[in-house]
Amino acid sequence: MVHIHEKIDFVSTAIIVHRDKVLLVHHRGLKLWLPVGGHIELDEDPEEALFREIKEETGIDKKYLKIMSDKPKFKEVRHKFLYAPNYLDIHNFSDTHRHTSLTYFIKSTIDKLVHNDIEHLGIKWFTKAEIEGARYELLPQIEFLALEALKAVRPDGIEVDA
Repeated sequence: MVHIHEKIDFVSTAIIVHRDKVLLVHHRGLKLWLPVGGHIELDEDPEEALFREIKEETGIDKKYLKIMSDKPKFKEVRHKFLYAPNYLDIHNFSDTHRHTSLTYFIKSTIDKLVHNDIEHLGIKWFTKAEIEGARYELLPQIEFLALEALKAVRPDGIEVDA
């Protein structure tokens, strides 16, 4: 995806949890395991971008997903409430470009995936042990977000067999 702005772009990021696993994709360009997500286009709000990116990168439809935050339940013609992200950060994408990431924890009722091999080298549901282990060389911030998402979806700490 071409960057929209010269110095900083806004992105929606999904930490998707199914039972006791977190979904990550192996980014083709960066060669890193990262959450699903991408640029918020000029004609989108963060939620629209979030669900578009999830569908494009995983094949999971919005009807199987629940954002793990709240928003008011009423609708108004001139005002649309959006889900608050679980985390917000700014990070370097390159030496000259940064991303402001709105990161959402999302619970999925399904684990069936479609691998978008144009954008990613791989797609995988990670267990807590794999997230904490060294095999996949996850960035510390990705490990942190994945473990926090597991806690948010399973706050009782009970692990569910896949």
